[in-house]
Amino acid sequence: METRIPLLSLEEEQQLFGPHDRHVKKVAKRLQVRVSSRGGTLRLQGPEEEVLALAERMEDLLTQLRAGKHLSSAALEAGLLGQPDGGAAPLDAVGVLDGAERHVPRGRMPRPRTEAQRRYVELMDTCELVFATGPAGTGKTYLAVAAAVRALREGGIQRLVLTRPAVEAGEQLGFLPGDLEDKIDPYLRPLYDALNDLLGPAAARRMKDMGVIEVAPLAFMRGRTLNRSFVILDEAQNATRAQLKMFLTRLGEGTRAVVTGDTSQTDLAPGHGGLVDAIRRLEGIEGIGTLAFRPQDVQRSRLVQRIVEAYGEDDGGA
Repeated sequence: METRIPLLSLEEEQQLFGPHDRHVKKVAKRLQVRVSSRGGTLRLQGPEEEVLALAERMEDLLTQLRAGKHLSSAALEAGLLGQPDGGAAPLDAVGVLDGAERHVPRGRMPRPRTEAQRRYVELMDTCELVFATGPAGTGKTYLAVAAAVRALREGGIQRLVLTRPAVEAGEQLGFLPGDLEDKIDPYLRPLYDALNDLLGPAAARRMKDMGVIEVAPLAFMRGRTLNRSFVILDEAQNATRAQLKMFLTRLGEGTRAVVTGDTSQTDLAPGHGGLVDAIRRLEGIEGIGTLAFRPQDVQRSRLVQRIVEAYGEDDGGA
């Protein structure tokens, strides 16, 4: 098995490897796990149980180092080997998915807080394609990005692709100021925010620069074939039927996809939306899972939950 852990600096690599790579040499000898570094990313290869355990200990150590805690070389070595008093006490991995404030230690994956979220995570683990609909604040996007980051770290995929329709589904960007990146960035910001929460801004930017993470508007998916990727289409209620078909036929070998959206918040004219149409057409097909979140699954705040419930099925004519 192979898993990957992004690093923020050469100093982090030097601390984990130890003087003359002493730490990773002992890890290789005692745990039969090979640790290497390439392009600012650690690669762990070996027996699955040992790799997963070592990855968790490494992430604990990195979280402590990034928080400013001083760890001696001996403490780092003991922490990597899972020895007592190694200065690598496990951190709480429970994340509070409350919208703007997500109290998730960087580098750790959030845990689902509702039964629907648990089912969602289960579907993403077992299905090649998952549709998730429901109101804002239910964790649709955030948990999907977390699942993608986990799959990337575990080595099951080679690339993470995040996409969404830009500017009211028509994607008419010319009137906006700036170059192309300036034009599309505001519409992709929620995806960047989730990545920054889970990886940290520096690691997310580095992985984006390396091409491991791609964030782009839906129109950029045309004509491509995405292999060995985890692809997330966010705000899919603003994708037309033709756009949804185009997106779904981009999925190649070894690729997993998650499509999220709130059908009550579409900017399209009635009858033009592709999300509901796609769910209807693909219902019951093997390898495809569908989940509809409800207002009671909203995790942002009680006020937001009451607002969602007050609007109910009334979308204001949108």
